[in-house]
Amino acid sequence: MSEAVIEVRAVRKRFGAHEVLRGVSLTAHQGEVVAIIGASGSGKSTLLRCIPLLEAPDEGEIVIGGERLDPANRHQVERVRATLGFVFQSFNLWPHRTVLGNVIEAPVHVQRRPRGECVAEAEALLAKVGLADKRDAWPNELSGGQQQRAAIARALAMRPRALLFDEPTSALDPELVGEVLRVIRALAEEGRTMLIVTHEMSFAADVSSRAIFLDDGVIAEEGPPGQIFRDPATERCRAFVRRHLERHLGR
Repeated sequence: MSEAVIEVRAVRKRFGAHEVLRGVSLTAHQGEVVAIIGASGSGKSTLLRCIPLLEAPDEGEIVIGGERLDPANRHQVERVRATLGFVFQSFNLWPHRTVLGNVIEAPVHVQRRPRGECVAEAEALLAKVGLADKRDAWPNELSGGQQQRAAIARALAMRPRALLFDEPTSALDPELVGEVLRVIRALAEEGRTMLIVTHEMSFAADVSSRAIFLDDGVIAEEGPPGQIFRDPATERCRAFVRRHLERHLGR
């Protein structure tokens, strides 16, 4: 078995009286693409946000690259967080920076790498995501799909050990979804370690090496994509996958 990059151990998370995560455990190994699926409110996004401690778990542990995170140790959390790349529903590009400026900001100012090196790497990453001609554009000049691809390039610029995607296409018009999924698929083919929260069932079935069905704050089913998406063991998972695949086909 390859190295464990991300370990979530018996994590619980409450918001007021509502327990969103109820003892969730999972491991993502080097080069593994883990798809996390489930209905709205099942805890998917909260789980993803707990990994870098953007949300602090009430119980349980987060281990990144063998190092257990201590929520009280801000320096450690920020250092380890910088080794993970995040791509969320909203693109979160800085409006006062060009596309290139967005991509080089963290490598230059957080990682303290030479600006020339960061610019060269950023230009290569923008070419990788199909935005080489947009390096000097402003975020408000881009389509949603282009902004999300720029956000992916920005995440990659940190040379992350793993990428976390939280519904990366949910804010996009349907005709723009494919261009973002193609980029994520290419990253999977490179052997990147990724956790992907998504409602794109066909894509998740095709690109993942393992899938997790989260239901009411617990992992109700977990296994290879062939099982989860084609022959689920539980009726809840079966109904969920069927409903979303039918919705996809009806587009």
